[in-house]
Amino acid sequence: MSKRLNIVLPEKTIAVLDRVAPKGRRSSFISQAVLSFVESQGRQRLHQQLKAGYQARAEDSLRIAAEWFPLEEEAWQKRRGTSTKRK
Repeated sequence: MSKRLNIVLPEKTIAVLDRVAPKGRRSSFISQAVLSFVESQGRQRLHQQLKAGYQARAEDSLRIAAEWFPLEEEAWQKRRGTSTKRK
């Protein structure tokens, strides 16, 4: 279902639109452009939110990594020792 809208665009925008969208296809082009823009903005917002979350938890993440490092190092050393025995 489609609805008619009356919008006002700057002349420069209309000139660009006339170059890229054939006559009779403006509505379709504008619809695709708006949907693409909104999707892109959504991805950018999600990226910003994730980045802010990671930065807010950076100290906790480093603390946890430091706590687990000795155990992980021990496991790697055991694994290296096991793999050399197999050869």
